[in-house]
Amino acid sequence: MHNHEPAGYNCPFCFLLAGGETPLDSPRDIVLRTARATAFTASRWWPNNHGHVLVIPNAHHENLYDLPSKDGHAVHDVVREIAIAMRATYGCGGVSTRQHNEPPGGQDVWHYHVHVFPRYGGDNLYGSRLLSEQATGEQRWIYTDKLREYFDLPPGRETGSAAR
Repeated sequence: MHNHEPAGYNCPFCFLLAGGETPLDSPRDIVLRTARATAFTASRWWPNNHGHVLVIPNAHHENLYDLPSKDGHAVHDVVREIAIAMRATYGCGGVSTRQHNEPPGGQDVWHYHVHVFPRYGGDNLYGSRLLSEQATGEQRWIYTDKLREYFDLPPGRETGSAAR
């Protein structure tokens, strides 16, 4: 109905969930994984909001229109956990979330995802542009490690507790 995923699309988020690795994403970036949703440190950053996190459903759904309620609730629960963890570990003053659907809405990856941004006074998130260079693994893992430590998730493990 409102889908834009081209035929034969190789979803980068599904690739990551399956253990795939690229310079942009690695299983090492995963902060929290539950039965239905996964959070990982994003490689695309804004100038004053480093370490933002993407939260995705583990099942492939292109956008909000396709997202089943159970997966939407699971994503929202993980978004909330990530927001609390950011406040506890990043020293930020708040968080912002945003989600995009279809090209006119700003969507450019055809797998539903929610951005969770650390916010700081005067950070100008909405008035700034995405940085042109991607964050390296070493840059991402500074933030990933803080969040993984908050969730008591050792670096070699990619899943949260069975209770999640």
